[in-house]
Amino acid sequence: MFIVSILLVVASGLTHAVWSLFTKRSQNKSVFLWSIMMVTTIGLLPYLIRELWLNPLSLKAYGFLLLSACLQSVYSLLLARTYNMGDLSQVYPIMRGTSTLLIPIGSVLFLQESLSIYGWIGLLCMVFGFIWLSGIFTRKQVSPGTVKPFLMALCVGLCTTCYIFVDRFNLQHVSAIALLEVTNIGFMAALTPIVLASKQLRVEWKLNAKIILLGAILNPGSYLLFLFAMKYAPVAHISPIREIGTVFATILGIVVLKEKQGQLRIICSILILIGILVISFFG
Repeated sequence: MFIVSILLVVASGLTHAVWSLFTKRSQNKSVFLWSIMMVTTIGLLPYLIRELWLNPLSLKAYGFLLLSACLQSVYSLLLARTYNMGDLSQVYPIMRGTSTLLIPIGSVLFLQESLSIYGWIGLLCMVFGFIWLSGIFTRKQVSPGTVKPFLMALCVGLCTTCYIFVDRFNLQHVSAIALLEVTNIGFMAALTPIVLASKQLRVEWKLNAKIILLGAILNPGSYLLFLFAMKYAPVAHISPIREIGTVFATILGIVVLKEKQGQLRIICSILILIGILVISFFG
């Protein structure tokens, strides 16, 4: 079953990269993200109601579900802004790699844990990859506009770290599909006021109806594949493998979106992926 989990996680990374490409190509990022979530959220709502009705939870469990929804709300707002600011090939590897970077650093600083020499090498790989992707060393002048996408991507990665840990606990009390619906509701709740204020919902659907429907399958499908994989293997083993999506997304950004600094960004994304794998398996 561990092999099955690995295949599920690789597929999760690929599908996540593809729907992220669709988001970057959309006209209004908030409207597009809301639209692809709306289809699945409506479809899964009866399932969530039925499961919670037949299997009532404790107040603590409901509290953690609410926390997961709140984290997804913050995540949706940060994600839309980040894709408005930076290139896919720049921000995606940072968003996906931040959690693996922060967890061992926090453990060393606050929990008196230690890293092996391989763990420190992995951290250095990630740090160098992040620094080069930030654009600090590739531009003659560094402005707030240069660094802001990098900082926003870091915030998205921090939020991702939080909801992965919370969702791991939630899976002890609800099914993967029910949890997916809870996160979808949180995601949409934060974007709804922005979508209504923009008055661009009809325009976005007119331009990207087919892509929205495909994204509506790939977006929840990506995280659902990962949730199923967590049922069969420890999250510490499979979560890093999902970050192969950093390489997929970087290549898609360069090949499909014609983003600049292609060779450098591919090297950086591979360096970050190597760092993630080294920390996870040898750190």
